[in-house]
Amino acid sequence: MRARNGDKINLLFNVTPDVLAEYRDSILDALKRRSIDARAGLLGEIAPGDADYIIHATGGPITDFAPFTNARAVLSLWAGVEKIVGNTTLTQPLCRMVDDGLRQGMVEWVVGHVLRAHLGMDRYVREKPRGWEQHVPPLATDRSVTVLGLGELGSAAATALAQLGFRVTGWSRSPRDVAGVRCLAGADSLPEALASAEILIGLLPQTPETIDLLNAERLALLPKGSFIVNAGRGTLIVDDALVAALDSGQVAQATLDVFRTEPVPADHPFWSHPAVTISPHIAAATRASTAAEKIAENVVRAESGEPLQHVVDRALSY
Repeated sequence: MRARNGDKINLLFNVTPDVLAEYRDSILDALKRRSIDARAGLLGEIAPGDADYIIHATGGPITDFAPFTNARAVLSLWAGVEKIVGNTTLTQPLCRMVDDGLRQGMVEWVVGHVLRAHLGMDRYVREKPRGWEQHVPPLATDRSVTVLGLGELGSAAATALAQLGFRVTGWSRSPRDVAGVRCLAGADSLPEALASAEILIGLLPQTPETIDLLNAERLALLPKGSFIVNAGRGTLIVDDALVAALDSGQVAQATLDVFRTEPVPADHPFWSHPAVTISPHIAAATRASTAAEKIAENVVRAESGEPLQHVVDRALSY
């Protein structure tokens, strides 16, 4: 299979050089296994008019997509596309990354930190009490967990937690159906979802509606002493409101993998707060070996005239 002009397919990487080095060979190999001959390079190595597909990741130099008149699609290496979806020069289809490695990584990270909170593991790992105080945790069947966001990652995490026995509620913008999960949808049902969240998991994308969603008023709806695990987007929670909720005991502990500014500034109160765990945006890293297969699958679909997978709805921002 060849590009429409009979030559090699040109993959223009709108990424930093280190990302190119990590992903190029894996993607080219995945295409070769599908009988597609391709070449890959950065801007300057491939002319704008010669680019058949743009492989995109945050930090790439291209911000004006208008010159890439022959590009069939922009294929993101990351699941989050909030930093590009509003670009008015981007008229090509934009596809976000959805792959098994990313999904599995998120499930493992979320389940690990939910169990850490549920079992009270910090008491023994961090505090190391000298006394023989036996604090028996409740069973999962006696703990209510709410997952905000029931997309690919949220549904997978909610399913895994339900299979462990937790009473899981999922909340999303539009109605969803996830086996074993009580599903709520729409703004009117958000207070109900929060009111049952002994452990609250944030896996929402960044949209105008989700920015600052968890403000002081909504944090006050949580059961007193709840736990927060956020791996969606840092803009979901108002930082000052979270610190205040932690100080008052309304929230017992917060594990955060995403932040408004990354890396987290050295003077941010999260660093010094004893009830905050900072995880450096590693919950669901894209892995080259699995992501390459998804990029290759979409190229095959485009070359064959089939619909692309995981095309971003610009109106919804995901």
